[in-house]
Amino acid sequence: METSREARGWLLWLVPAVAAVGGYLLLPADSVARSVAYDVIGLVSALMIAVAVRRRRPSQPALWWWMAAGQAVWVLGDVLYSVYDKVFHVAPFPSPADVFYLASYPLTLAGLAMVVRTRRRAFDSAGLLDAGIVVTGLGLLSWTFLIRPVLDDAATPLTTRLVAVAYPVADVLILGMLAWLLTTSAVRTASFRFLVTAVVLLLISDVAYGVATTLFTYSPSVLDAGWLLSYVLWAAAAWHPSMRRLGEPGEAPAISRGRQLALGVTMLITPGLLVAQGVTGDGQVDWLAAAIGGVILCLLSLARYTGLVRSLQRQSSRLAEMALHDDVTGLSNRRALEQRLTHLLTEPGRHPHLVVIDLDGFDQVDNRYGRAIGDALLVAVADRLGTYEPAGMLTRIGGNEFALLLDPTDQPAGRQADVETIVAPLRQLLAEPFSVAGHALLVQASIGVAGFAVAEPTAMNPVELLRRADVAVHAARQHGTGGVMAYHPQLDEKADEQARIGAALRAGLDTEQFTVFYQPIVDLADDRLVAVEALVRWQHPIWGVVGPDSFIPVAEANGLIVELGGWVLQQACAQAVRWDADLADAAPGRISVNVSARQLAEPGFAQTVAAVLTRTGLAAHRLTLEVTETAVFGGGQALGTLWAVHDLGVRVALDDFGTGHSSLGLLRDCPVDVLKIDKSFVGELTDGDRDSVIVAGLIPIIEGLGLDAVAEGVEHAAQAAQLRRYGYRLAQGYLFGRPMAADDMHRHLTHQRVARRRLDPAAA
Repeated sequence: METSREARGWLLWLVPAVAAVGGYLLLPADSVARSVAYDVIGLVSALMIAVAVRRRRPSQPALWWWMAAGQAVWVLGDVLYSVYDKVFHVAPFPSPADVFYLASYPLTLAGLAMVVRTRRRAFDSAGLLDAGIVVTGLGLLSWTFLIRPVLDDAATPLTTRLVAVAYPVADVLILGMLAWLLTTSAVRTASFRFLVTAVVLLLISDVAYGVATTLFTYSPSVLDAGWLLSYVLWAAAAWHPSMRRLGEPGEAPAISRGRQLALGVTMLITPGLLVAQGVTGDGQVDWLAAAIGGVILCLLSLARYTGLVRSLQRQSSRLAEMALHDDVTGLSNRRALEQRLTHLLTEPGRHPHLVVIDLDGFDQVDNRYGRAIGDALLVAVADRLGTYEPAGMLTRIGGNEFALLLDPTDQPAGRQADVETIVAPLRQLLAEPFSVAGHALLVQASIGVAGFAVAEPTAMNPVELLRRADVAVHAARQHGTGGVMAYHPQLDEKADEQARIGAALRAGLDTEQFTVFYQPIVDLADDRLVAVEALVRWQHPIWGVVGPDSFIPVAEANGLIVELGGWVLQQACAQAVRWDADLADAAPGRISVNVSARQLAEPGFAQTVAAVLTRTGLAAHRLTLEVTETAVFGGGQALGTLWAVHDLGVRVALDDFGTGHSSLGLLRDCPVDVLKIDKSFVGELTDGDRDSVIVAGLIPIIEGLGLDAVAEGVEHAAQAAQLRRYGYRLAQGYLFGRPMAADDMHRHLTHQRVARRRLDPAAA
């Protein structure tokens, strides 16, 4: 890890170095001190680059060594020129100093070329072509105003002329490299910006020097500060911590307006020069140079345009491909499915079957294990479904929904295939657990099928077929985990009915159409009522009594179950407190309230329960919350909420025990106090039958865990007697009382208290 001093190394260099450049400008012109200061700043800058490479250890050290060598060689040229100027008082041109100056350009170009080469993942032809256009245009300008005038000067020796024109040629190459650097993929770090600024200052100083020496007599001036600042910034680029990333590939920059403007202006150089030479010149137009430059610019522009078109075509193809595929699984998506359906449904005699597969409990996997595991599970499911025979078009059409499109005309069974023929292999594929990141995940699915009824394909379209499959899978979900449903028109009628119920639910809550009924839970030893279960009822002004089986699933689906469940909880707790005040010891000892999976998913549910207990004054241990096994099977938010509620002192009951997913595992993971044995096991209790063995076998487990057991659905005295023999103490069912309104329950409790006093006067 870098120390604070190392992180600020670039600043510790930059500030005093810039101050030194300012001090240089204050020294007397043409003085030895000024010349020495110039050379010292250059030498120290080159040395600082070398030290930085050794200290910072960049990922691409070679490019820094090349640039350090280029700067060092240039400074050696400065030193040699100073010796000629200040010691021998001559300024020959060309001189050995020019050998060093010109040698520094290839070294610097090599370093910059390595930056360009390592910054791109693949060959960046667009950036190279843009740089070529800039080099050609500016090279033409340089030829016209700098190079040709020197070459045409016959009075000057050829060697002198060749050395003189080498500088603008080198500058054009540096400028082209800079243009390529700015157009290739690059992470715009501070080190990168320092480097670019240093190159720009070098070019400005070189061009200004060339113009000054061509048109005027050059003498050391403020232009020297440009070279010095270039030295300083080069060293600052090497000392900034981000220099380690210089040369790493990044995202290619967008074609900005500045880039477009630069290319446009460059393209106008050739015609601009021709016009300028024809209007203001002496009548001599450099047609050959203009022609060569124009042809090169046209060829480069044509290549650039061709590359741009191909790039756009590739991107368009990729976007079209992405638009038809799912990002997670790589399968076709809903759009691709609609396109395929459109094609099939327009062909006479084609009646495709559409199967929608909805993964039950997938949200619980996401909540418990995280999004990454959820995505991996989707990929695993997609891979396994992809092996389905007969083959069809498999797509992912939603978060946890897949669709399988089958064209019966392509299948051996043709139209004779039925729902079970298609569904059975799918169930078999999903039967085995999926191994995902070390987790064995069991997946069940609700399956909806559309396209089997002979009348269905008539006037069919993709949207309608998808809608029917969605309706079918929704109906399958309502039948419980792993349900299967084929579309038939009655499902639409049921969906319409559910939509009407959903709309009426809101009005029912607002106008107090709901009420709470209570069903006794008794002690089998003496049939004494010890607790009640709160059950919501809906008295609609037009429809009459609406059964909970009709409106509870709808409330679950549209989210109103949260508000409705909270209202039931408030009413039940308040009623329990009123019974305490009116009936004293005859009041129920506990009251049970059903809680849905949707309520447990609410982050603030535990706080809601605590607030209700506080408002009503009911002791927490007298409240029991009943949840189904499926509500907490996946763990996650639901299980965490249940623990938070249990920590309040509220008891937890597993309702309909034995009909859910993994009952014994839930006994270990959930904060369970009560098991409510489902009525399906209590229906016919005969010694030796399977249900009796299960019911009797649960008692040792229940007692060993210190739990209470409530047998549900007891309707006959024989059932109660058998349960007592098995060791059950608590039961609930029509034998002991149907659900009743609060007033009726009050009278029942009063009657029970009077009966007890008659039987046992001492109890009074």
